[in-house]
Amino acid sequence: MRAAHHTGGDTGGDAAPAALRSRFVMRTFMALAALALLSAGISLAGKWAGRAIVMAGHSDDTSLREIVIGNDVLDVPANMIRFDAARRDGAAGRLDLYLRWPQMDGYSHAARDAFNHADGDRSILFLSFEPRMMSRDMSGRFEPIYRELIEEPGRPGPGGLVVHRFPENSGYVDEVLAVARTDGGEPFVMRCLAGAAARESLAPCERDIHVGRGLSLVYRVPARLAGQWREIEAKVREAAAGFLKADAAP
Repeated sequence: MRAAHHTGGDTGGDAAPAALRSRFVMRTFMALAALALLSAGISLAGKWAGRAIVMAGHSDDTSLREIVIGNDVLDVPANMIRFDAARRDGAAGRLDLYLRWPQMDGYSHAARDAFNHADGDRSILFLSFEPRMMSRDMSGRFEPIYRELIEEPGRPGPGGLVVHRFPENSGYVDEVLAVARTDGGEPFVMRCLAGAAARESLAPCERDIHVGRGLSLVYRVPARLAGQWREIEAKVREAAAGFLKADAAP
């Protein structure tokens, strides 16, 4: 009698291909997942880099930063602070701002052309808060200092300003002094660059005033806005009062 053949199938032959297929599927899935993550990372990096290029150092963040300079405390929106390193809370020796005229607002997407000076736009005011080093502001220095230096008579300027030249030996090379009468006791006084230096500068006219407990506020104005000095002076003082904490108002 012939021995009966074993009819039960040998599963070892099918198990190996199944395991290989399972590993292949898993590896394919992991490779696709890695590609998806890489693609997402590249997309995010591209968006971040693109935004950084578009912002060009600006910030549209309007949250307040608390800046302490000496005995004065200022609350300033981050998008008004010129430099990224200064857009944080804490003590500082100086604070540089920029505001769009006449809105007196900070950087935003809608205002990007003005802040990037597109097509030669000149409508940004530059403000700097720093500890007060002199007992008199620019108006207060007119009689004891500037009047002794300027040439008379001056020539008529925009907005009722009278523009005086400085002698070559005065130390104010390529500058003029713009002076106007005010309703108060002291005149309005502003120094401006002249000639080629003025044409190349974004804001060639400069004035300093005293604000807060012990701050000097230096603000610079585009030449085309010099004739609006009354309105600019009023809005700059109003902005400074708004930045200063209530217990340190000017």
